[in-house]
Amino acid sequence: MTRALEMAKSAAEMGEVPIGAVLVKDGNPLVEFHNLVETFNDPTAHAEMLVLRAACDMLDTPRLADCDLYVTLEPCPMCAQAISFARIRRLYFGAHDPKGGGVENGPRIFGQPTCYHKPEVYGGMQEQECGEILRKFFSERR
Repeated sequence: MTRALEMAKSAAEMGEVPIGAVLVKDGNPLVEFHNLVETFNDPTAHAEMLVLRAACDMLDTPRLADCDLYVTLEPCPMCAQAISFARIRRLYFGAHDPKGGGVENGPRIFGQPTCYHKPEVYGGMQEQECGEILRKFFSERR
């Protein structure tokens, strides 16, 4: 999660919403990204989506069943569904997102009967620090 937080800080420096993600395989970081929505003019360029795309390309597979994902904010419904499709083994996230989350808030994607794969989920990791990066980013823009 520490590396995901560093990625989030890099995003903030670029003017991107500060969310970072790191994909880990066999205990080693494999791919890391932060949000690039503004940079790419792409509403799907969330840190999680970028990490999943890069890892699948790197490993030449559409499934990442032996990988764990660390994200600084609870994934949105789009990212949660992609995590399910990628068959991520474990999801660790920092701050909860009552407004836009899709895991423990909102539609709770992994709890739906139509959800194909449900990873183990561990929320609230370093939640204070993850949330503070977001609060600071948005307070500076208001």
